[in-house]
Amino acid sequence: MTRSTPGGPAPKGRSRRSFAGTRPVMDDVARLAGVSKQTVSRVLNDHPAVRTETREAVLEAMRALGYRPSRSARSLASGRTRMLGVISFDAARYGPASILTAINTAAQGAGYLVSSIALDTAERDTVVRAVDRLSAEGADGVIAIAPQRRVGTALAEAGLDAPMVVLENDLGGRTPLISADSWSGARKATEHLLGLGHTTVHHIAGPTGWTSADVRMDSWRETLNAAGVRVPEPLIGDWSADSGYELGRRLARDPAVTAVFASNDQMALGLLRALHEAGRRVPDDVSVVGYDDIPEAAHLLPPLTTVRTDFAEIGGRALRLLLDRIDGVEPRVEPVVPVELIIRHSTAPAPGP
Repeated sequence: MTRSTPGGPAPKGRSRRSFAGTRPVMDDVARLAGVSKQTVSRVLNDHPAVRTETREAVLEAMRALGYRPSRSARSLASGRTRMLGVISFDAARYGPASILTAINTAAQGAGYLVSSIALDTAERDTVVRAVDRLSAEGADGVIAIAPQRRVGTALAEAGLDAPMVVLENDLGGRTPLISADSWSGARKATEHLLGLGHTTVHHIAGPTGWTSADVRMDSWRETLNAAGVRVPEPLIGDWSADSGYELGRRLARDPAVTAVFASNDQMALGLLRALHEAGRRVPDDVSVVGYDDIPEAAHLLPPLTTVRTDFAEIGGRALRLLLDRIDGVEPRVEPVVPVELIIRHSTAPAPGP
């Protein structure tokens, strides 16, 4: 059996058992793979100038030795912290929470840590402090889940030096945007109800100043105008089931109401209860469409027709776009994520006269 002499090079092919009691380092990986330490560093930092077979040899050596690169060493080598920042608002809601989960999963797969800051206010000073904190932590880039228009204004004024990607809020200039196609989603929901013979569609909107709520309301109104039907006064909710319930009680008292489009599923849930308590049957008397397709939507009574938003895809695209910006390459993702109308049992043809 060949033995290595003290201080001499280790023979190629040794396994992690040779390191009992010690932790392998980059030099060990280089010797086992038969490459230079610089090449190992390039593989760790995804340098494009490494041949495929060389990269595979280095990765195989890392696996054989059980090598885990030091984050601080990688930062020194690459000039990056391998940490990304995420600023989110209203993070307890289904949409933002799902996006944040997708970002964390995608970042982990790309070898990044995520530092998340959840804000409960959109005040400028709060947003600026969050940006300053992520800058101080050395974030390589930041994703802002910014559903309110005034959040976008505050982010634009914060002056972040690192690359940034914003969700659902157009800051203009050179800051890229990822968003779901709320305009198309609201149009599909409204057209579906009109296509069932309803003479018009009432709308429970999200809070004013929220980008998605405003876009959905504008699309609903334009779709009704294009169809040449009456445009009812929209009712403004706050995304909660409670607000859907209170506004639903008002709608339930009007026998002329036969179709309602709610700007999210939680408000649609409150609406369903209000209609039930008023003796208005869904969908026999009133058809209801929600938005988002929360996991519970298919299990409501009746199962809810809704617009499905792929929040995981939004988070994944945001992460890929940010990494493209960090690497200085042309973006490889589409900024608008399509939505899908999911037809269940809460919608039906308009009741007869």
